[in-house]
Amino acid sequence: QSYLVRDQVPYFIWTNTCSAVDSRQLRRDQVVNHYARVGAFATKQGLCLNLRNLPWFDQVDPDTFFPRCYRLGAADERQAFIEDFRLTAARNLLKVALERDKPAVTKRPLKSGEAPGEHAELGLGEGGQRPAHPELVEEALQICGQHLGSLAHQDIDGDSLSSRMTATDWDRFLQDYYRVMHEGARLALSGAQRERCQALLQRLGGRLPQLGIEGDHNIWILKPGAKSRGRGIVCTARLEEVLQRAGDCGAPLAREGDWVVQKYVERPLLIFGTKFDVRQWFLVTDWNPLTVWFYRESYVRFCSWPFSLRHLGPARHLCNVAIQKQYGSTRGQDPRLPPDHIWSSRQLQAYLAQVGRPDAWEQVMVPGMKAAVVGALRSAHDLVESRKGSFELYGADFIFGEDCQPWLLEINVSPTMAPSSEVTTRLCAAVQRDTLRVVIDRKDNPTCPTGAFELIYKE
Repeated sequence: QSYLVRDQVPYFIWTNTCSAVDSRQLRRDQVVNHYARVGAFATKQGLCLNLRNLPWFDQVDPDTFFPRCYRLGAADERQAFIEDFRLTAARNLLKVALERDKPAVTKRPLKSGEAPGEHAELGLGEGGQRPAHPELVEEALQICGQHLGSLAHQDIDGDSLSSRMTATDWDRFLQDYYRVMHEGARLALSGAQRERCQALLQRLGGRLPQLGIEGDHNIWILKPGAKSRGRGIVCTARLEEVLQRAGDCGAPLAREGDWVVQKYVERPLLIFGTKFDVRQWFLVTDWNPLTVWFYRESYVRFCSWPFSLRHLGPARHLCNVAIQKQYGSTRGQDPRLPPDHIWSSRQLQAYLAQVGRPDAWEQVMVPGMKAAVVGALRSAHDLVESRKGSFELYGADFIFGEDCQPWLLEINVSPTMAPSSEVTTRLCAAVQRDTLRVVIDRKDNPTCPTGAFELIYKE
């Protein structure tokens, strides 16, 4: 059979990777399912870098839908991350001081599904810890106050507290912070300080759109840029571990330039106590003008074990199907969750209706995902190599805050079409069929049905 067609020119080409086809050798009438240079938004580093350009294209702050992210291979971004970690630690101290300004609690019993020493533990520690430095809360108040001033452009004529603190000062501050967060050291909080903490956090909330999702554990997710399917990803709550893993402390696991670090969403929307994300397909059929189609159906990926910030293992925090296949479902998983860890978006909508949020999917989650996808594409528009006759299907991964607002995690080229469950068996076949409707059928009949694809943007 291959002998019969070996001399024929293919007019429709579908490959797993862009590199499988030399676009320079393509004829004008050949259709291929990839664009060149899409790494500007479809790699971890590219998305991290180029979303910062979004305000030049639209009046949208990427911090409202993309957890803040840094490329550790760039010296200025590595320093910006260190500064962010320190400021987040100061905010967390204020939050914890408000919640726990009394002697350290005793170690709580393990919940169902937890194992002692399973992974990095972020508990409050044993009772009897000596108090933290008495000036720690006051110092955190000053740091946060200075940060608020800088956000309001009130520090133009003066040095920030951050610039006045030496590296030694910050090391001491973080060690005290770790003792409070990880070991249960006690915090003393006066009535006046309580009022200042409350007022300052409220004002910071008006300036920092991610304050509500960042929690109080200062957890960051470290991602190697050259890998997929969740490989090599770790969560950590210690600055030195991030820098060491990224090659900054003399023990690199990969080239420093390959790593990005992103703020972990510590307060996600949970289903039956379990973390999930959504794989959302979208299709680009032209870059000039930019033309974007959004698939009306998607699927939900669950973690295998219950969500916990006390243990940072992948079974609780990484929803990738390839990762979750490595774990069983016996660690206290709610029996109402699917054994294959996959739901359809219709099942998610039904669940939301059951818990009193019947309109969340259509009115909050889907509009937010559409806006994030369009924003990511517009931010990279000038960097992608446009070609008439090409198209590309992408898979965007979203997590949701407790208010159902979506947060874009990454965008994947050549999203897997492997039927990993009953849901994906149906949906993956459907999205491929509907892609052909949009790409092929509409050429001859612009009014033909496009299945579940919806045109959401055309310049």
